[in-house]
Amino acid sequence: MNFDLTEDRQMLADTLNRYLADQYGIEARNASAYEAPFHDPTKWAEMSELGIAGALVPEEQGGFGGTGFDITVVFEALGKGLCPEPFLGTLMAARLLGAAGADMDALVSGETRYAVGLGEIDAAYDFENIATTATASGEAHVLNGRKSAVYGGQGADVILVLAKLGDAPAIFSVAATEANIVGYGMIDGGGAAEVLLEDTPATLLLQDAGGAVQDAVNAGRLALCAEAVGAMGATYEALVDYLKTRKQFGRPIGTFQVLQHRTVDLLTEIEQARSITISAAASLEDADATLKIAMAKNLIGRAARLVAEEAIQMHGGIAMTWEYSVSHYGKRLVMLDAQLGDTDQCLSEVMQSYAA
Repeated sequence: MNFDLTEDRQMLADTLNRYLADQYGIEARNASAYEAPFHDPTKWAEMSELGIAGALVPEEQGGFGGTGFDITVVFEALGKGLCPEPFLGTLMAARLLGAAGADMDALVSGETRYAVGLGEIDAAYDFENIATTATASGEAHVLNGRKSAVYGGQGADVILVLAKLGDAPAIFSVAATEANIVGYGMIDGGGAAEVLLEDTPATLLLQDAGGAVQDAVNAGRLALCAEAVGAMGATYEALVDYLKTRKQFGRPIGTFQVLQHRTVDLLTEIEQARSITISAAASLEDADATLKIAMAKNLIGRAARLVAEEAIQMHGGIAMTWEYSVSHYGKRLVMLDAQLGDTDQCLSEVMQSYAA
C-alpha cells in the first residue's frame, strides 16, 4: 500500500509547515497562545488565505478537500507547529453545516469564525443526555442551558449549539453577540469558553442531528489524533537533537545505551500512533468510523502522555522551562487527551461497541 501523500496534499503540507516555521515560532506562538484572545487574528486571516479552512470542506460544498486524509495533513502540521489557531471548531462546524446543507463560503474564507458547543458540565462527552433545551418562539427558537469547554468560543462569531428540541437532538446557530460568553485561556495555550444561554435567540439548522453530531465528533477526534502525531514528532526531533549535543562524562548522552533504547521505544510508539491515525482517516466515511476513531484516540492518548513524560525526563530540568519548546509540547500532548473524549471514555465506547 502506498502511504505517500498526493501531490496536492503534499503541497498543502509543505505550505503550512513552511508558514508555521517562518511566522509562528515558539516565541510568537507563546505570545499569542497565553494572552487574550488566545490566538493571533492576523495569523488566522493569513492561514485562511492559504486555504487551510478550504482543505477541511468538500469540493461540492465550496472547499477543496474534506476527506480524512485532508484533515490529517492540516492538523499534523498544526500539531508540529504547536499552533493555537481554532481550526478544530472550523472543522467540526464544517461537518455540521455540510449535513445541514448550509452555505459555507464565510467559513472557507475565514471571514466568519465558528465554534461548536456540544459538551456540558454534567455531560462532558455524553452528547445524548444534554440539559440544554430549545423552545419555539414564533417562527424562531430560544435556547436555555450552558455549554462548557467550547474550544475557540472566546473569539467565535457564530457558535453551533447542540440542544434538545422535544426529545431529539438538534443543531442551532447562535450569534456570539446574543449569548453570554465567558472566555478563558487553556493551560496548554489557546482558548475556550463557557457559553451561557438564557432565552437566547437561535436559528434551527438541523433536526434529528444525532448522526451529524457523531460525524463531527469523529472528525474532531481524528484531527486531534493527527495533531498529536505532529506534536509527538516535533518533540521526538527536539529530544534526539538534545541527546546528540548534551554531554556528560565527556561524550554526548545519546551514546548511552539506556537512553538509546528509551528513544527507540518512543519512536515505536509514534509510528504506531501514525499508523492507527492513517487507518482512522481512511475509515472516516465508513460505517465503523466511530469505533476505529475511538480506538485511535485511546491509543494516541496513552502514547502522547508517554512521549511527553519521557522527553521531559530525558531532557532534565531544561524541559520544564518556559523558554524551551518541549515544555509546551508536553502540556499540549497531555491535554489533547481530554478533548472530545479521553482514553477512558474512548475505551468505554470501544467496549460498548463490541458488547452490542
